[in-house]
This record gives sequence, structure tokens and C-alpha cells, in this order.
Amino acid sequence: MTKLATTLIQGSNGSDDAHTGAVSAPLYFSTAFRHPGLGASTGFDYSRLTEPTRALLEQQLATIEHGSQALATSSGMAAIDLVFSTFTKTGDQIIASDDLYGGTFRYFDTRKANYKIDYTTWDGRAIEDLVAKITPATKLIWLETPSNPTMKIIDIQAVATAVHAVRDDILLAVDNTFLTPVYQTPLTTGADLVVHSATKYLGGHNDILAGAVIAKTDALAEALRAQLTTTGQVLDPFDSWLLLRSLKTLSVRMHAHTANAQFLAKGLATLPAVSKVLYAGQGGMISFYLTENTDVNAFLQHLAVCSFAESLGGVESLVTVPDVQTHHDMPIAQRRALGITPNLIRLSVGLEDKEDLLADLTQALAAAGK
Repeated sequence: MTKLATTLIQGSNGSDDAHTGAVSAPLYFSTAFRHPGLGASTGFDYSRLTEPTRALLEQQLATIEHGSQALATSSGMAAIDLVFSTFTKTGDQIIASDDLYGGTFRYFDTRKANYKIDYTTWDGRAIEDLVAKITPATKLIWLETPSNPTMKIIDIQAVATAVHAVRDDILLAVDNTFLTPVYQTPLTTGADLVVHSATKYLGGHNDILAGAVIAKTDALAEALRAQLTTTGQVLDPFDSWLLLRSLKTLSVRMHAHTANAQFLAKGLATLPAVSKVLYAGQGGMISFYLTENTDVNAFLQHLAVCSFAESLGGVESLVTVPDVQTHHDMPIAQRRALGITPNLIRLSVGLEDKEDLLADLTQALAAAGK
């Protein structure tokens, strides 16, 4: 078996060997496909069901996440919706780790209000507390690790073992956007489903909107595919091709993101304007708290290399204020309980020179002192 870096680069190659020998996978724009005869098919009938470029991407996604099958969707939120619209119904309950992307909580609130699907949260600490929250109505456990934005780490294998010991029909889904399969493969440690906002590290260049769901078994995958065929939230061929291209450099990019982030985490901790740094040790995501006498808006205004923007995972470094951006829909009491305060900064560390990044953050923080 080849290692991940080789699979990422070579896994989608050779798909057109029989026709042209093209090294790079071809891009198919067709929405319709000729049938060889009545009741016969090439395997491609209509692009909402499947099409060659997206099928190649899905094969690659399944391989790198060690899954049975993968499904590529039109956004990360579409991927989340695919999981929940496939596997939950009115009267079901879900349990989620309490520190998640704010849009995920917004989605949970909508499902609760419109479809009477209840959810409860778990703080990610004692496994026995999670088990105590399981009821006969519990259908799915949803985790982010590291969490967004406070970088909380959860032991996926411990959760899977404990939950499946209670009931083996409870599904465990893990959002693997932050670490990617370069650093974490949840399906190999007990998860049933993996979800990505492929807009982020899988795409890696702040130019693709995409999502992905990878299933551990064919049965789960076929249920997802039937739902996706019905709802039609599929990824288009061009973005599928762009994502295939981007995956080739995923391993190189993630290791470079990590090297820069490790350097910045140490550097930020020494700055007088920073009171605390949160970093999981791997990946490119850092959060940090500014001291009370540091003006957040002034800090943002003085950034020259980093950009104040609401995304993550690209080659450019982006700074976000979760309290007013990604998590603004969350009730303020809930935000504060999680440590999401007005002076919490989330930094998606890009691939610029690490010295330039630290110098930029240092000068912006110095200029923001009150």
C-alpha cells in the first residue's frame, strides 16, 4: 500500500490511459450520457446521479479517508445537511460536542425548530457524561476535533468504543476539516462518517466551495447517495476537477501549515498583547486571546500580510473574530461559557514566510495597544 503523499498525487492519475494517456485527469462537462441500448448504461446516465470527474474525486476522497465510498457536495453545509437529512427524522435526538463551527449550531437549531429533532451538547471531557446523555431516541453523535474555535481535543476512539457499547446502531460522525487525513483518519478509530468543508484545507486555495461525506460502509454510503440523488446538492464538474488538483498538494501544504503554526504559536505566546494561545499542536489553526488593553479593531486594521476574512485552510493567512463572525448566531451566554469572547482571535495560518507572519502580527498588536 502506498503512503498518503503518493496516493494524493498519483491516485487520480491514469483515468484516461485507454484513450489519451493524459497524466492529469480530464474534465467532463456533460450532463447527459448516451446509452448503449435499452436498459444498458455506461455507468453514467445523468450528472445529478454521477458524472466522471466527480466520481474520480469521490474515489480519491474515500481512499485517503479509508472509507467505503465518498460523496462530494456543493458546500460544507450541504455535506452536514446530507448526513442529517439521511439519518435523522422527527423524534430523534443527536448529541454534539459543545464547541463547533457556529453554522453547525445554526443548522441544529433549524432542525430542532422545523423537524422536532432534539439535540444536546457534551463538553468533550468525561466519556461517562456523554454516555449518560444517550437516550432511546439518540441516533447520532457529532464531533469536531480539534474544535472550532477553542481547539478542544476529543479522543475519537474512546467515544466510539463507549457509544457503540451502549448501542451499535448509534452513528458517530466526525468533522475532520481542521486536521484532514494527513493528521487524522476518524474512520480507522471507530467513526462511521467523516465530513469535510472541502472549501478549507482539501481545496486549500480559497477558491473552491465544496463539501464531502465519507462513509465507513457501503450500506451507509448507499443511503447517503439515494438522498443526494433526491436533493441534488452535488459538486459541479469544474470544482470537482479543481479539488482533485488541490488534493495533490494536501500533504505538502498541511505539513507547511503546521510548521508555520508551531512557530507562530510559540511567538504569539511571548507578545505582551496576547494573554493565551490555543493550539492543538498539529494543523494550521490557532486561536488566541488579546489582553483587555488591546483594541481588536485596531489590530485588524493594522494587519498588512494577514487578511481579516471569514474562512480558513487556504494558502493565505486569514484572521477571524468568532464572536462577531462565525459564531454570532450563537446565544451570547453560550458563547461566553465556551470562551468565545470579543477578544478571541482565530488565525488560519497560511504558507507565507513564518518570519513575515510573526512580524505582521507583532506590529499590528503593538499598534493596537490602548
